[in-house]
Amino acid sequence: MPAALITGGTTGIGRATAELLHTRGYRVAVTGQNPDSLARARRELPGDVLVVRSDARDLADTDALVTMVSDRFGSLDLLFLNAGIFCPAPVGGVTEESFDEQADVNFKGQFFTLQKALPLMNDGGSIVLTVGIGARRGSPGATVGAATRGALLAMVPSLALELAPRRIRVNAVSPGATETPLLDKLGVPESGRDAMRAGIPFERFGTGQEIAEVVAFLASAAAGYVTGQDVVVAGGYGLGA
Repeated sequence: MPAALITGGTTGIGRATAELLHTRGYRVAVTGQNPDSLARARRELPGDVLVVRSDARDLADTDALVTMVSDRFGSLDLLFLNAGIFCPAPVGGVTEESFDEQADVNFKGQFFTLQKALPLMNDGGSIVLTVGIGARRGSPGATVGAATRGALLAMVPSLALELAPRRIRVNAVSPGATETPLLDKLGVPESGRDAMRAGIPFERFGTGQEIAEVVAFLASAAAGYVTGQDVVVAGGYGLGA
């Protein structure tokens, strides 16, 4: 049975991907930090899904995570680097603490998770990084979040070339506006959601399940000749002049 590790897998896109891959025969491990989300994932995900509290900012946590995954699965076929935070603020309102936190979780944490998990990756496996359309399309207040996610996107071509001898494929997925708990956490009012929908040709938000399907495709043999790419899943957002 193939095995997958999903960071940020207790809610939203990560959780939807965990559920989908499990139905397709994967052994799955997910990480999270929020105690409520962790408890809910342990209650509601299938009992054989490994749910691990792990802080991407803490490399000791990452070492412990990789050891647990190695003990449980032995190796990995998919590494889905999905963990991330978003703390919107105008440039003048960004604090050093907020900057460091977003950089540590969104970029540094994902990089070192990849580095430490790489020895577990089977040749021919797949690495997928969640970037987001914000790395290419601007939004006021999103400067640091977009930059730290965009740093992941900048790594993709070099990683794809470096890991090509092992036939490990490296790709990014960039969701647009997606109906996940993040919208509630950010306190986006219905009027704001309506304005966001108005800019999407499909006139609706995406779902976690739709993003999960793309991740599952990138992990599958059907995407065996796809590497170094960023797949945008945004309902056509940004296509207009």
